[in-house]
Amino acid sequence: MVRSLEPLVVGRVIGDVLDMFTPAADLSVTYASKQVANGCEIKPSAAADAPTVVIQGPISNNDLYALVMVDPDAPSPSEPTFREWLHWIVVDIPEGSDANKGKEVVQYMGPQPPTGIHRYVLAVFKQNRAIGGSLRPPNTRSNFSTRQFASQNALGLPVAAVYFNSQKQPATKKR
Repeated sequence: MVRSLEPLVVGRVIGDVLDMFTPAADLSVTYASKQVANGCEIKPSAAADAPTVVIQGPISNNDLYALVMVDPDAPSPSEPTFREWLHWIVVDIPEGSDANKGKEVVQYMGPQPPTGIHRYVLAVFKQNRAIGGSLRPPNTRSNFSTRQFASQNALGLPVAAVYFNSQKQPATKKR
């Protein structure tokens, strides 16, 4: 089921991170047993390890996909001076397979919001060809641009996206 863009517009993912696009693939993102739905809350501790990500195109064509995960609210939603903070890049993901079957270009980094409620956006792009061998990781995770990454790698607009919210968990008190 291709998802509606409305939650991405309302959540300001379209605009802050992505341009308007036409969904053309199904994206399933699961942390342990929790399915990610647009705007849902996931605790940083529950997202410490990379999620299971499966991309399914409209017709099984053995297509390859690129996945980008960013936080557009770093270091704080009111002053996102590091927008976008890069959390993960995986390319050459075979259609219908988990992201771990692709080539991890930037190692997964779980949510670590220092203050406020942060959005974590996972965007999927259809690749025209395998790009893992020629792709260089960015020098830094801060001030990454999903749009620029897509442009530099001839990926065009996303084919799917989802986002979740996360906020700093209170420290556990030791007695």
